[in-house]
Amino acid sequence: MDPRIREQAETIVDHSTDVQPGDNVVVSAPSVAEDLAVALHEAVGDRGAIPLLLGNSDRAERAFLRAVDDDEIETPTHLEACYEDSDVLIRVRSETNATEQGDVDAETQAAHTAARRPVQEVALSTRWCLTQFPSPASAQLAGMSTEAYENFVWDAVNKDWSAQRDHQARMVDILDPAEEVHIRCGEVTDVTMSVDGMETVNDHAEHNLPGGEVFTAPVVDSVAGEVLFDKPLYHKGREITGAHLVFEGGEVVEHSADRNEDLLTEVLHTDEGARRLGELGIGMNRDIDRFTYNMLFDEKMGDTVHMAIGRAYEECVGEDREANESAVHLDMIVDMSEESVIEVDGEVVQRDGRFRFEEGFEG
Repeated sequence: MDPRIREQAETIVDHSTDVQPGDNVVVSAPSVAEDLAVALHEAVGDRGAIPLLLGNSDRAERAFLRAVDDDEIETPTHLEACYEDSDVLIRVRSETNATEQGDVDAETQAAHTAARRPVQEVALSTRWCLTQFPSPASAQLAGMSTEAYENFVWDAVNKDWSAQRDHQARMVDILDPAEEVHIRCGEVTDVTMSVDGMETVNDHAEHNLPGGEVFTAPVVDSVAGEVLFDKPLYHKGREITGAHLVFEGGEVVEHSADRNEDLLTEVLHTDEGARRLGELGIGMNRDIDRFTYNMLFDEKMGDTVHMAIGRAYEECVGEDREANESAVHLDMIVDMSEESVIEVDGEVVQRDGRFRFEEGFEG
């Protein structure tokens, strides 16, 4: 086994989830990630915890979704019960076919997402971690050789997270006490939002591995303007490109996409909260230096911001602020490397991808 796999497993159980003796630990992983599942079971056993392996398969899920009627999709309460009895949830992503669910109807996908919302709520109440295992299919999607992609993943995952936390803390210090954020990029993107009273989170791989962003939640009715998300994304096996959202009073009032606009439409129609922003994230992981069609990595790139329609994370919502509730949380990315500015309370804190506390920043 590649020693970097065991290093990843140790990072997950020690740093990301803090596994303790007697913990009930669920490891959810596809068969292509079996080596990481094995390493995680070793690490969990070393700590005197109790592991349970759940397989996941996009192929099996596709078969179900193509067979079931939309109005017959129900919450999997048996999975919910499993999570309720768990202390730690570790979910491993890895693909054998990144577009496996590309022929599942968008309305069915939306119904499935909505039905699983209670399960998601329970999962987020555990000490959870989402991570990636490199596979040939993931490498192919990224346009890389298998070896190059393995190096890319483990360089981004197995790093000094204390140093990364300190680097990101400088942006937290700017954003956390702020009232308003204004983002401009290119000829289209020009959006403002209030973050007054919201909390800024320093993501140094406690839940997502890799980490490498700071993020907060907008005040739900404050988002105004328009955003062109110029980086594509894969959602449920289909690629959305050129997503364009127009906001008024916090809600999406117009939307379009160059490709798979119908899928974006169904996501926005999932529930009322899906038409509002639940997250503003600023990428700060400089070891992620290329776009790979994997949001777990791409949203952490140092020259990007991302915004998520749907659910706001609880830790971002201040005590006297409303949390945006939704069954969905769909991240979309803006490339900020050129012709871009982030202003916080009227002060430029990033220009063309460089932060004011980094070399090369021009105010």
